[in-house]
Amino acid sequence: MFNLGPQELFWLFLIVLFLFGAKRIPEIGRSIGKGIQEFKKGMKEVETEINGNDKGPSSATGDDPKKS
Repeated sequence: MFNLGPQELFWLFLIVLFLFGAKRIPEIGRSIGKGIQEFKKGMKEVETEINGNDKGPSSATGDDPKKS
């Protein structure tokens, strides 16, 4: 995709290190990880909601046809 070699990655790391500092890099990594985790959780909830509604209108209203 970007075809970054070892030398480019080294320079990129140095630039990030100078911009944010050594103390902030772990904090940034943690926040990105939490963001990705929340995104995956939200996607799973939406997928469950969509797949759960495929069962038909009786499950959406909470009515159980077997009880009637």
